[in-house]
Amino acid sequence: MSINVVTLVGRVGGEPEIKYLDSGKVVCKLTLAVKRISRNSDQPDWFSLELWGKTAEFAKNYVGKGKQIAVKGSLKFDTWSDQQTGANRSTPIIRVDQLDLLGSKRDGEGGAGDMSSEHF
Repeated sequence: MSINVVTLVGRVGGEPEIKYLDSGKVVCKLTLAVKRISRNSDQPDWFSLELWGKTAEFAKNYVGKGKQIAVKGSLKFDTWSDQQTGANRSTPIIRVDQLDLLGSKRDGEGGAGDMSSEHF
């Protein structure tokens, strides 16, 4: 048995980058800042997200910098060969299957303690 599930809640680090491929598919890339549960660090952990299809279109229309979201997906690694050194390189990417918009007073939505959610 193997399990590859990642669940994150954080704030979007920039505007969504959307790309339409020649095949007709659409991909959206985002970064997500997630607060680390530690008294010793105020620095967030940053994650690269990749969304496809209708989820990518949804993100393009409703997600922006600073928006709080929850995502569920799987961890994958993009690998390539460094052109200068020839060394194999890789970077972790979260492939998002589920995206939830989270609203709070900080986002200018709802009242105190309101955590409304829109799921896609």
